[in-house]
Amino acid sequence: MKIGFIGKGAIARYAWAALKAHGHEIGAVLLRPDHVSSGTSLEVGSVSALPTDLDIVIDCAGHEALATYGPQILARGLNLITVSLGALADTKIETALAQAARDGGSKLHLASGAIGALDCLSAARAGKLTSVTYTGRKPPRGWKGSPAEVKLDLDGMIEGAAVHFEGSARAAALEYPKNANVAAAVALAGLGFDDTQVRLIADASIGQNIHEVTAQGDFGQFSFQISGHSLPDNPRSSALAAMSVVSKVNQLEQSIVL
Repeated sequence: MKIGFIGKGAIARYAWAALKAHGHEIGAVLLRPDHVSSGTSLEVGSVSALPTDLDIVIDCAGHEALATYGPQILARGLNLITVSLGALADTKIETALAQAARDGGSKLHLASGAIGALDCLSAARAGKLTSVTYTGRKPPRGWKGSPAEVKLDLDGMIEGAAVHFEGSARAAALEYPKNANVAAAVALAGLGFDDTQVRLIADASIGQNIHEVTAQGDFGQFSFQISGHSLPDNPRSSALAAMSVVSKVNQLEQSIVL
C-alpha cells in the first residue's frame, strides 16, 4: 500500500518504520506549512498537495489536525485511519467527518489505540450495557502538558496517587485532548461519550500507563486491565497505540479478518 501520514511525532515515526518494514510505501507526510522542511520531497503543507494515488492516510497528529485535515481528506475519496478518537467528542467535528466521508465515498477507520477488550465491549452493546467505567493511571510525568498540571503538583508528587478528573468520557476527551483518546475508544465501543464514566489518576508509585475498563450488562460483567509502555521518545504516547495503527493497516489488506 502507498500510505500518507499526518504528522511526524512519536506515534507516526514508529508506525512509519514498522509499515516500511512490512513492505508498504510512504508516499507523503502532511504537516503545517511552517513545519515543512525545504528540500524534503515527502513533506507537503496542504491536503491538495497529497499524491492522488495514496491508498490510505494515517492521522497521528492529534485532535486539531484531524478536525482541520480530516474532512478534506475524506471528501477527496481517501480513506483515513486516526488515533485521535477523542476529537469525535466534539459533535461538530464528528458531523463534519461523517458528511465528508459520505461525500467522498470514503471511510474513517478508528485505531483501537492503547486499550484492548473493545471487541468484547462492542459485542456486549448488542444486548444491554448498564454501566461502563474507564480508569486511566499514569505516572505524574505522563500527565505533563495536560490540565492535571494545574490541578496537581506533578513535579512534587513523590508518592501516592491523586484523582484529577472524574466525569463523562465526553468531558474527559474535550478537556484532555492529548491524554483521553483511550476514554474515547471505550466510549465509542460501548455506551457512548455521555454515559461512559471516566477517572484519571496521577500515580507516583507506578512506572507504566495503566488502563482499566469495567462493564456490566445483560452479558454479565468484566474487568480488563493493561499496563502499557510509553514510546521511548514521548512519555505521553502509548507504544500500543502506535502498534494499533500498524495492525489496522495490516487488517485492511487481509482477506480473512478477526
